[in-house]
Amino acid sequence: MEPVISIRNLEKSYGNKQVLKGINLEVYAGQVLGYIGPNGAGKSTTVKILCGLLSDYEGEVKVKGYDLKKDALAVKAMIGYVPELAELYDVLTPMEFLKLMGSLYNLDETVCEHRIERMMAAFGLKDQLNQRMDTFSKGMKQKVLIASGLLHNPDIIILDEPLSGLDANSVIIIKDLISKLAKEGKTIFYCSHMMDVVEKVSDRIILINQGVVVADGSFQQLQQQEGNNSLEQIFAQLTGNNSGVHAADDLMRAFDE
Repeated sequence: MEPVISIRNLEKSYGNKQVLKGINLEVYAGQVLGYIGPNGAGKSTTVKILCGLLSDYEGEVKVKGYDLKKDALAVKAMIGYVPELAELYDVLTPMEFLKLMGSLYNLDETVCEHRIERMMAAFGLKDQLNQRMDTFSKGMKQKVLIASGLLHNPDIIILDEPLSGLDANSVIIIKDLISKLAKEGKTIFYCSHMMDVVEKVSDRIILINQGVVVADGSFQQLQQQEGNNSLEQIFAQLTGNNSGVHAADDLMRAFDE
């Protein structure tokens, strides 16, 4: 089976600082890939490259056989991207904003409106469909953002901290949705600092540290390699950051008289 995403010797520098130092990665249809690492490890840079937002990199990135440097628009048409931080046009209503997003992907207007109505209803926002978003909570805006990434029914979905601002019920919905999308053959590239969620939704986990891959496998495989530990403990071991073990105690000592 051909990989949906193929990354070969991916390197990226900002000035004199090399952020990615030769990432090699293949991702297949139906996989939920948890892509994790400490701050500064290169996660966001990898995502920006995959989405075509950064083009000045070394190495090769192919998406469904398309070379990202040569066919960036074709690749972007196949990807749905939910960024960690995004500025919505919040003077618009969800219907207006999502119709704008649909037009960028050349969606038929009738099909687009039908999808918007059904998605917003599923997210509990049916009554707010035609309200300006400047009155929305962070969680409500996040639901609109997720809908915008899925609206054109992409084969590849890149999620960067998609649960930010969502309540417990909405988190359950998104976790279930990720599973159902993968069963339909969608490829999910999931970035998050929430280790417990990554552990539950991912069938494969990539851990990068200082620009290189330091672990690749299912959670069960990582446990076998690193001891029967939680993903948080494995993360701390492989990134060499065990200082957090005593951090809570150290913080409490700040209140000692």
